[in-house]
Amino acid sequence: MRIVFTEAQIIYEQEGVYIHSSCGKTNDQDSLISGILRVLEKDAEVIVDWRPLDDALDSSSVLYARKDSSSVVEWTQAPKERAHRGSEYLNSYEAEWDMINTVSFKKKPHTNGDAPSHRNGKSKWSFLFSLTDLKSIKQNKEGMGWSYLVFCLKDDVVLPALHFHQGDSKLLIEALEKYVVLCESPQDKRTLLVNCQNKSLSQSFENLLDEPAYGLIQKIKKDPYTATMVGFSKVTNYIFDSLRGSDPSTHQRPPSEMADFLSDAIPGLKINQQEEPGFEVITRIDLGERPVVQRREPVTLEEWTKNIDSEGRILNVDNMKQMIFRGGLSHALRKQAWKFLLGYFPWDSTKEERTQLQKQKTDEYFRMKLQWKSVSEEQEKRNSRLRDYRSLIEKDVNRTDRTNKFYEGQDNPGLILLHDILMTYCMYDFDLGYVQGMSDLLSPLLYVMENEVDAFWCFASYMDQMHHNFEEQMQGMKTQLIQLSTLLRLLDSGFCSYLESQDSGYLYFCFRWLLIRFKREFSFLDILRLWEVMWTELPCKNFHLLLCCAILESEKQQIMEKHYGFNEILKHINELSMKIDVEDTLCKAEAISLQMVKCKELPQAVCEILGLQDSEITTPDSDTGEDENVGLTSPTSAFQSNTLPTLAASGARDESPTQIPASPNVNRLTPS
Repeated sequence: MRIVFTEAQIIYEQEGVYIHSSCGKTNDQDSLISGILRVLEKDAEVIVDWRPLDDALDSSSVLYARKDSSSVVEWTQAPKERAHRGSEYLNSYEAEWDMINTVSFKKKPHTNGDAPSHRNGKSKWSFLFSLTDLKSIKQNKEGMGWSYLVFCLKDDVVLPALHFHQGDSKLLIEALEKYVVLCESPQDKRTLLVNCQNKSLSQSFENLLDEPAYGLIQKIKKDPYTATMVGFSKVTNYIFDSLRGSDPSTHQRPPSEMADFLSDAIPGLKINQQEEPGFEVITRIDLGERPVVQRREPVTLEEWTKNIDSEGRILNVDNMKQMIFRGGLSHALRKQAWKFLLGYFPWDSTKEERTQLQKQKTDEYFRMKLQWKSVSEEQEKRNSRLRDYRSLIEKDVNRTDRTNKFYEGQDNPGLILLHDILMTYCMYDFDLGYVQGMSDLLSPLLYVMENEVDAFWCFASYMDQMHHNFEEQMQGMKTQLIQLSTLLRLLDSGFCSYLESQDSGYLYFCFRWLLIRFKREFSFLDILRLWEVMWTELPCKNFHLLLCCAILESEKQQIMEKHYGFNEILKHINELSMKIDVEDTLCKAEAISLQMVKCKELPQAVCEILGLQDSEITTPDSDTGEDENVGLTSPTSAFQSNTLPTLAASGARDESPTQIPASPNVNRLTPS
């Protein structure tokens, strides 16, 4: 078997890390084995690697201890691959990983405490392991000589103690905490447990199968945020890697059952519309012709100002929301308008009332902030939840997208404010607290508001809409995936059938889209446009699900024509990130909504998802005898008449004024 690695990134490197092979029985220098300790990141895998100094470029004897091994696995290099290498190449660190590229996989029976014999006695101590196989780390007592660490892996495989003769182990711990959460053991403060299950998102993955051969399951359990946020498609590689191990006797399940692993990630997620309460079987329905939708230019500050009365009230709120839905907002207007869209400011409030509200909310915010700011280190040690929240927040803030100048640099004030606002939110909603991914929802709000207090209250309002995504049982995520499946089946039952044939019918590749509302799929500026459009709650309930349908419809042809399987579908969808056209997607999603509302026989399940009543989906001719095509003369008929420059679905703006007529359908597609 050939194990293929790509270029490695060194996260941590420390010389002068010793193994005391004599276990203290002698002071002979030969009993102290000096080595190099490294932490490396490769293909979304984090590896901890120690080897003696004189063996640093010889990977032929590295031991790889895995959770599913009852013995030690030895890597031996294929001899043919050593030829034709120059001395400069052999002295590079890349040479080490390229050697691992070409090793042959051979398993030799050893007990967990024994190592195979080698020509070099020191080589037997070399080891490397995946961070996902780490169970705990034991530290030395303070003031007891050199700092040392002992790594304990799954199945209680204990590796030799590593003694840090040059410096201490704190930098290593900090490096590891970028990838896993380390918590003190309640029984022994010297022991750090890896990824204790105290996060809501982690807890939702507790029901995963715990069979040794299934590496994916352990990886999702240990860091579900990384598995879903950084690249959800990549986790499927772990499934196949696990099933392609060296011993066929350990593989009970065929690749056709891969989706079963993922379906267990969220309790009860399996989508079966025939059995799911409140859902009906969707049969093939003729939805009719889909209209072509055009979009307008963003709402300007001048247009906004014209809709404000002398006391500061917003006039004709419905019309303003329609304008925002159809074109978004100019950036100069966002700081004002977002507060209304998110519910921080009531639409009918006066300027004076809003000033008083801000004063009240400012006092309330800083009282909550003072609560966690005044907690001493000793108090925090006794409050495990607050300590865990802080750890997760710091980890998430460090992952913030730095491509936006507002968050550039490690000590950027924007990052500090992100941290403070999220900590304060834990005081505001201590039951929910902080769950990884929330910082993705906050960072655009803080960027637009440029004010700590306003950003917090807008974030709190947004979380009122999104909290169900982050609850422990993740019932909200389950419901949305089921609803998305229902809508997609109505739009294209053939595509749904294809996805099901590839074990992709559960639509897990949309998980990240739904969890943080496309934050990782569009550019920073595009997400500002997308979110403000969704916040209008037009043209229907759950419009974000129609956005998912629009994106999937655009990718359908490539997925089916190239016969993508389970792994390829996930990989393809993941790689769409930052490549999706926001205006085109909005046009398609709106057109789908208009097509559905015009359908004569819209299923009840779809009506409930979109927030429509039975009476609202009755065609005009069935009630009044009018021609059923009334309202379809313009694709923008769901909106009031406006004379505005528009953007066609092709993406080209039409600068000539376009009359947008009213339609009998105006009141037929409204939020429930």
